[in-house]
Amino acid sequence: MVFSSTVFLFLFLPVVIAVYYNPFIKKRGFRNIVLLLASLFFYGWGEPVFVFLMILSIIMNWAFGLMVDGMRKKGSTRGMKLGMILSVVYNLGLMFIFKYLTFVTKNISYLVHNDSIVVNIALPIGISFFTFQLMSYVFDVYYGTAKVQRNILYVGLYVSMFPQLIAGPIVRYETVADEIENRVENREEFAEGFGRFVVGLGKKILISNYVGKIADIAFATEGGMSVAMAWLGAIAYTLQIYFDFSGYSDMAIGLGRMFGFHFLENFNFPYVSKSITEFWRRWHITLSTWFRDYVYIPLGGNRVSKGRHIWNIFVVWFLTGVWHGANWTFICWGLLYFVLLMFEKLTGFHKKNGWYMHVYTMFFVIIGWVLFRADSITAAGSYMGNMFGIGATGFIDGTFIDCIKNSAVVLVAAVIFSFPVVKKVGELLESRQTLKNVLASVCMVAVFIAALLICIKATYNPFIYLNF
Repeated sequence: MVFSSTVFLFLFLPVVIAVYYNPFIKKRGFRNIVLLLASLFFYGWGEPVFVFLMILSIIMNWAFGLMVDGMRKKGSTRGMKLGMILSVVYNLGLMFIFKYLTFVTKNISYLVHNDSIVVNIALPIGISFFTFQLMSYVFDVYYGTAKVQRNILYVGLYVSMFPQLIAGPIVRYETVADEIENRVENREEFAEGFGRFVVGLGKKILISNYVGKIADIAFATEGGMSVAMAWLGAIAYTLQIYFDFSGYSDMAIGLGRMFGFHFLENFNFPYVSKSITEFWRRWHITLSTWFRDYVYIPLGGNRVSKGRHIWNIFVVWFLTGVWHGANWTFICWGLLYFVLLMFEKLTGFHKKNGWYMHVYTMFFVIIGWVLFRADSITAAGSYMGNMFGIGATGFIDGTFIDCIKNSAVVLVAAVIFSFPVVKKVGELLESRQTLKNVLASVCMVAVFIAALLICIKATYNPFIYLNF
């Protein structure tokens, strides 16, 4: 089940809200159970078997957390480390089996020329997200930044909460630990959360899905395309993945607010960046923070020798690529950012200012997304070749003209709204609060109605990050 489906919008969400906010039972325990059961149903709707895998992971990591806390009380540092190591081995082992085993066996089969050793295993939706959240819980208990939770239902709710379950943002336990037991819901928070949800829904339905069709046409083209079409497809995917993922994050944050939870921001207009360093401070913030706190800093961060510092950054970006998917394209995508970030750090290039820095940043971001989107390294190389005239059918073609004619308005809107235009308009209207509120309400209603109407008849409705 996805947020932009009619089942979710017209059945699941209204029923959950009605039961959660029923006027008869208002106890916190009841509302937590409602959210937990609803979340398990939400995941089980699309993954009826793998929901039990998630439940097993919750039980195991709850036990690891208790073990770490118990060893701390006994004064056993070795026991604490053992509990944390067991958690890492279990969680990474699980991810390896379900996400990477097929990839590994395929590559081995190429080397030994034996297809019989290939193991095909279905990928549970959102396994990377809920596994990282479970690991962060045990890590936080180990480092003492969060108290152990003895109530397994609370750990279950933290991990399975349907707003952020399958595509983030990656929520740290310490962020919601107190709110699980002591949150306060009110009309203002609910209204603000619903508004944020509508913004995300609009991003997904009204922009991402449309530019995504252009990207699909371009990347599905075989035998070469025009230079213009190759660039249009790459730019369309650049816009699609931003509005898709940031739209999902907006919806998740908004839904959390509707039920009294405050998730951290995951995007901050990354396409305004003037360096790759800045880009990764603005893109998928919760993932970058996770790798910083649980990989980069424990490895020594920048408080080590120059060579070791470079190694630490390499490890982080290699793992970032691997986390996104079991394909050489993702590994190369992660290593591309390692090279670019090391170039900026060693030369200080990221400290320069000027319009050319934005061009430089977006050029490599777009190239990176081509690598990210392509099915293989060979396909990525061929596509990039078309972008620069190698193997292209010409500078411009009929497909490019048709795409521009049919989608010019959406493309322009996508570019405009990838910058903080709405935020700036809101700041200009700050002194005219009534006008600002009226305009915001009218726009919100228009976006919601348009998104609902399109959602009802739409058949193209993927979420890119559900695959991770």
